[in-house]
Amino acid sequence: MSRGPSALNALVAVNKPLGLSSHDAVNRVRRAVGEKRVGHAGTLDPAASGVLVIGIGQATKLLGMLTLDRKAYVAQVEFGSATDTDDAEGEVVRTAPVPHELSDPAFAAEALHGLLGEQDQVPPAYSAISVNGRRAYALARDGKQVELAARHVTVHAAGLVSVESGEKCVWTCAFDVSKGTYVRSLARDLGERLGTCAHLCGLVRTQAGGVCLGDCVDLDELAEGGKSLVVERCLDPVALLGLPRRDLALGELADVSCGRKIEVGEVFARGERREPRPEERVALVFDGALAGIWERRGTSLACQTNFPQAIEGVK
Repeated sequence: MSRGPSALNALVAVNKPLGLSSHDAVNRVRRAVGEKRVGHAGTLDPAASGVLVIGIGQATKLLGMLTLDRKAYVAQVEFGSATDTDDAEGEVVRTAPVPHELSDPAFAAEALHGLLGEQDQVPPAYSAISVNGRRAYALARDGKQVELAARHVTVHAAGLVSVESGEKCVWTCAFDVSKGTYVRSLARDLGERLGTCAHLCGLVRTQAGGVCLGDCVDLDELAEGGKSLVVERCLDPVALLGLPRRDLALGELADVSCGRKIEVGEVFARGERREPRPEERVALVFDGALAGIWERRGTSLACQTNFPQAIEGVK
């Protein structure tokens, strides 16, 4: 593995399989591309599969800047039993009869519609939230009572895909939610709201910000294709950041690399060219790669972040 400058600097989306932690997925990418500097944005539980955005090399610096504010999921909610983790990985802590109307698709669709909007949600006890310096799940595993403060979240869409009724009543649902929303908590709260109990028994993240499953590569595919596949399938960092783009002339590169201010010029954003607004952040692009993120200060652009090796993938 490389120890000096990264030979590959890019964002890539992987389709994380079930049973693998986000950290495990990062390790798989490290081995596939031969780079040590790899990280992820937006943790995905081992019991869930789907979109996971990975940063390689200099692109790891972008992971904290990515908003990925909205996420979409296809979730399976099983009624009649609650677990200590609010998903199928946990121990059953309560059971309850399932009202017969839950098998009616029209009733299910209406109940899901009732989840829409802003709300305060209590995260699952088994979560990665820090409590006095320890993860909530570690405290819960030690048998300690975990009380987490409610978080303000938004459910933008909640639709019914199907209803399975028989030995078990399971709803397959499509959710579009704000960052920080726990789908496990949605399942738990839905069961309580409907006079029974419930837990999440399946979850696929289908979209994170502007990244969807169709943008993802499989880890097995990545193991075979390595760096060349990442270069072929990498994400556009400027589009993901949602920043206006300023293309650099060859003569500006020396000033940019030294952090010297450059003229404001024009940026390209939302299909039009304009001057950047005061204090607006701007993506500096040269030869199809992201060279830095600068900011308008007065009549110039000033350095905020430079990337010693430019980040590939700008379309």
